[in-house]
Amino acid sequence: MPAELQFSCSDSRPSDPDPSDAERSLSIASWCARRGWPVHPLAPGRKTPAANCGRCRADSHSPDACTCYAVGRWCHGFHAATLDQDRIHHWWGSRPDFGVGVSCGPAGLVVIDIDAHPVDPPARDRILPGIPIAGHVDLTGLANGFHTIGVLAALRGHPSPADDSTTLRVRTPSGGLHVWYRVGDGRSWMSSVGSNPSRALAWQIDVRAVGSYIIAPGTTTKHGTYRPLGDTRVPAPLPLWLAQELQRTGHLPAPHIPAPRPVPPRAQQAIYAAGGGRSRMQKTLALVLAPVAACGQVSEGAGFSDTLNRAAFTLGGLVAAGRLSREQAEEALHETAVASRPGQERRIEQIIRSGFEAGLSKPLHGSGRRV
Repeated sequence: MPAELQFSCSDSRPSDPDPSDAERSLSIASWCARRGWPVHPLAPGRKTPAANCGRCRADSHSPDACTCYAVGRWCHGFHAATLDQDRIHHWWGSRPDFGVGVSCGPAGLVVIDIDAHPVDPPARDRILPGIPIAGHVDLTGLANGFHTIGVLAALRGHPSPADDSTTLRVRTPSGGLHVWYRVGDGRSWMSSVGSNPSRALAWQIDVRAVGSYIIAPGTTTKHGTYRPLGDTRVPAPLPLWLAQELQRTGHLPAPHIPAPRPVPPRAQQAIYAAGGGRSRMQKTLALVLAPVAACGQVSEGAGFSDTLNRAAFTLGGLVAAGRLSREQAEEALHETAVASRPGQERRIEQIIRSGFEAGLSKPLHGSGRRV
């Protein structure tokens, strides 16, 4: 078993010899699957899922319509995650350079992903969404997710999850931390990214849950190894106070409310006609990207291809009218789309390219008319 893991669970065997490098990923994947955590391959040395097969890269189809699983391929990222030990041995036995990803939703996991990126903090209302920070409060020294999750925990009278030695914690190569918890009440917690205005726990804190994956402990990328801290290798139950914070910040789907729909074109045009300025441009870009991001909330039935194509077409029109730079628009749309549908990069690139080219021929001016 991997030296990085030093498993101490009751069904592990600490006396086993360390595997060779060629066996390490297979050992990690098998260990995760025995704990009920479905696994899928990651591209060699990277944090992203292994590429789809040629057919899935060329064709536009949803993961639920894919026939590759029946023949043992790993297409569509975390949608292909499995507990089948024979398939795991086939995948990592033939490709020992693959990393290991764990699909959080089927595994019943909520992972608090604490980042430590060296960037300036956002506006005060995005540091702890929903919790006002008065202007007289000195934020000097607040620099990363370890600080924001610590402040949130202190406000609620609890220790920081970063210090929770009762659960599995994994140090990332970039200096961040993954804090693993298990869901015990059957609720389907939703994923989020840092300071996303629509759903966020805290700045530089991502939530990995339904619709996303986490890198398995012991996995090595070109940047380093994801190393567990301490001796605990079992995720503890999600703390009640943290569950309450996740619910407060929109990480549970509201009952009887349909998934967000794309903004109608006329509504978009009315906003575009309202005028320029950098903040207006950012709001416009966020509006166009929102339906694409919303597709990440569900694994199927979201009309992802059509939604992405409409967004690319609209952004192409804005670029043609000189309201956005093409590089900025394409980069933002690509990042949003990949986050919604990991493992479909080639397909996403094709849709964006096609939509942009069509939109570029019909500039979208401030009057709201395409000419």
